[in-house]
Amino acid sequence: MSQYDRIPYSSFLWKFGTTSFRTNEFNKSIEWQLQLLDEFWQKPENEGLGWEEPVEGQNGIYEIKDRYYDWLVEKGFTVGNDKVKYKAAREKTSGLVDMGLIDREHRLTNVGRKLLEMSSTHSYDERTELGISKDSELYLGQLIKLSDGNTGSVVRPFLIVVYLLSNLDYLTYDEFKYLLPLCINADTTDSILNSIRVLRDGIGSIDDVIIARLMDRTNYVEGLNRFVSNPFSDDLLLSVGMNRKSAAYDQKYSRLYREMHAVYMDDDTERVSALFDAAKKISSSCTRKWKQLLFDTSLTSAVERAPSSYIKDLPREAIESEENFKRFFYLKMHLFKAKATLEDYFDLNRRYLNLSNCFIFDEEQVKFDIVPRQFFRPIADELYEHAYESSALLHQYCPLSDISPLLTFNESNVISGINSEFGTEITDISEAYSEVERQRYSRFNAMIDKKFSKETIVRLLNDFDSRNDSEINSLVTDNADIPTIFEYILGIIWYNLSERKGKVLDYLKLSLDANFLPVTHAAGGEADIVYEYPKTMQYPKHCLLLEATLSDSTNQRRMEMEPVSRHLGNHLLKTGNTNSYCVFASSFLHINVISDFRGRKRNIYCVFQNPENYISGMKIIPLSTDDLRAIVKWDIPYAELYDHFEQAFQSDETHPQRWYEEYVDINNSFYKESEHMMAAESAADIE
Repeated sequence: MSQYDRIPYSSFLWKFGTTSFRTNEFNKSIEWQLQLLDEFWQKPENEGLGWEEPVEGQNGIYEIKDRYYDWLVEKGFTVGNDKVKYKAAREKTSGLVDMGLIDREHRLTNVGRKLLEMSSTHSYDERTELGISKDSELYLGQLIKLSDGNTGSVVRPFLIVVYLLSNLDYLTYDEFKYLLPLCINADTTDSILNSIRVLRDGIGSIDDVIIARLMDRTNYVEGLNRFVSNPFSDDLLLSVGMNRKSAAYDQKYSRLYREMHAVYMDDDTERVSALFDAAKKISSSCTRKWKQLLFDTSLTSAVERAPSSYIKDLPREAIESEENFKRFFYLKMHLFKAKATLEDYFDLNRRYLNLSNCFIFDEEQVKFDIVPRQFFRPIADELYEHAYESSALLHQYCPLSDISPLLTFNESNVISGINSEFGTEITDISEAYSEVERQRYSRFNAMIDKKFSKETIVRLLNDFDSRNDSEINSLVTDNADIPTIFEYILGIIWYNLSERKGKVLDYLKLSLDANFLPVTHAAGGEADIVYEYPKTMQYPKHCLLLEATLSDSTNQRRMEMEPVSRHLGNHLLKTGNTNSYCVFASSFLHINVISDFRGRKRNIYCVFQNPENYISGMKIIPLSTDDLRAIVKWDIPYAELYDHFEQAFQSDETHPQRWYEEYVDINNSFYKESEHMMAAESAADIE
C-alpha cells in the first residue's frame, strides 16, 4: 500500500465536447444521429424508457444503450466493431448532450428538433444577416450558450474566443492550441491575453506560459513540493503524476526518472541507450517531446550505434542539485502531459467552432470571417462580462438576441467596420454585402491557387478512380463524404476552365464552410452544379448542369439514368432556354448509361400534369475522369469544350460506344487535333 495519498487531477483547461465525439463528416454525423435517436424512441419497445434507468434485459442498466448501439449498426451509422456496446453508445452521443441538442435522457431538445427540421427540409443553406447558413447560426447560438464546468467553475468557451480575437485580431495555431483553452477564469484570461502580447514581442515561450498557469493551481504546487521534499520512489512519483484516468498509467515515468538520474546526475553513460528506451515507452503523445528534450535523434538505430553522440545536455541549473533535478523532471513531465492534452483538443475545438461558419483557419492563423468580425468586435467586451456564468437557454431554439440583447444585428456596426477594414465608403448594408462577396472571391481564388494546383487535382482524380478515400480526405476535408468532394472538385475544374468567371460559390449548390471546403449533410442536397454562361461570340446564353457520380456499374444504371435526364428536363421546362445542357462526370461510364443519354437527343420530355408542355431533345454529355484529367492537363478552355460538345451532340452516330470514342472522348479528340496541328506546323516549316 502506498505511503502517499494520490493528489487528484483537476482540469486546467476548457474544451468543446469530448474527444470521443470527434468524427469525420461532423455536420452529417450530428444530423443523422438526431434522426436516428428520434426514430429509436418512437419504437414501441423503447417508448417511455430512460437512458440511465435499469431496463429489463440481459444487461440491466446498460440495456437501452446496447439497444441503441444495435440500432446504429442496423442503420449503417457504425460498422459494429466496438467491444463494449453501451460505452460506444454513450461516446457517440456525448457531443449531442454537450451541445444541448439532446437532454440527459437522450430525447431531442427544442433546439435539436429544430436542427433536424432544417436537415430534413434542406433549409440549412438559407443565408442569415451574418452571411452564414441557418444551421450555422443555430450552432452559433448553441456555442454562445454552451458552458464547461470541468475546471471547478463555469466558463463559456465561445465568449473567451470572441474576447481574445476581438482584442488580438487573430490567434496563431499555437496560441489557439496551447493558450486559449487555459483561459478558465477572469484572472487566467487576463494573464493569457497579456502573455500572448509579450510572446509576440519575442519575449518568453509558450512552455513558460503553460507552466506558469499549471503552477497557479494548488494541486500542481502541492505535487511539486511533495516531489522535491521526499526521497524518490515509485509511490512518490505515482502520487504526483495526476493522471486523469489511473495512476498506473504513470508507471513508465518512474523508469524514465531513474534512467535520467543515472545519466545526468551519476554520469553513467552506459545508461544512455536505456534512457532512450525508457523515453520510447512513454505514451505516444509525450514520447516525441521527451526524445526532443534529451536526444539529437529520434532513431533507435543511431542511439544504439553511438549512444553518447546523440545525448543532449540539460540546462546547468537542472543538475546543480537533487532538488533542482527533481523540479526539472516534475515540471517537464507535467508540461509535456499538458501539451499532449491541449494538442488532443485542438482538432476538437476547431471542429466545434467550424460548425458556426464564423471562423477562418488558414495560414496557421485563426480569425473571424468578415461579417462575424464586425458583428462581434463592438460588443466583445460587454459580452465577455457573461463569460463565467451559465445560460439557461441551452435547450431552447431562440434568436441570438434572446441569448443577449447585445447579439442584436446592427447594420451600422457592420458597415462602419467594413469601411474601416477595407478603406471603403459604403453607406448601406447591400453595398457592404457586395464588398464582402468581392473579398470572399478573392480569398476563394487564393485558396484554389494554394490548395488545388493542377497536379493536386489530377492526383485527386486518380484517387477517386482508386477510391483512396483517406488521401482524398487529407487533401480536401474530412467533413464531407467522397461523392460530395467529387462534385466539389468538378466544380473547381469547371471554374478554372471558365477562366474563373461567374458566381461559382452560388453555382456549386453545395454547403461550404468558412474556408470554402465542402460539408455533407445527413439529408443530402441538390445533385446539380448549375453553371451560368452569358452570351459570347463563341456560344449563346445558357446554363450547364454538372452532374457527378462515383456509383459503380450496377448502381449507375439505377441511380443516374432517370435523375440526370429529369433534372435537365425540368430545368429546360422551367427556364425555356433550350441551349442549356448537362455534363455527366463519373469515374466509370456504363455503356447503357451512355446509350440512354445519347438517346435523349431524339426523345420528348413532358410536364407530367400537362403532356402538351414539353421539350424535344436534350443534350447530355458523358465524361470520364480520364476526360477530366485531359481537360486539366491541357488547360482546355470552356469555349473550346462547348464547341466540342455541340459537334458531338449534332453528329449522326447513334451507337453509344462509337459515339463516345469518336466524338466525346477528350483524350482522343484533342490528341488528334493536337497531332494534326503539329503536323501542319511541321509541313509549313519544311516548305
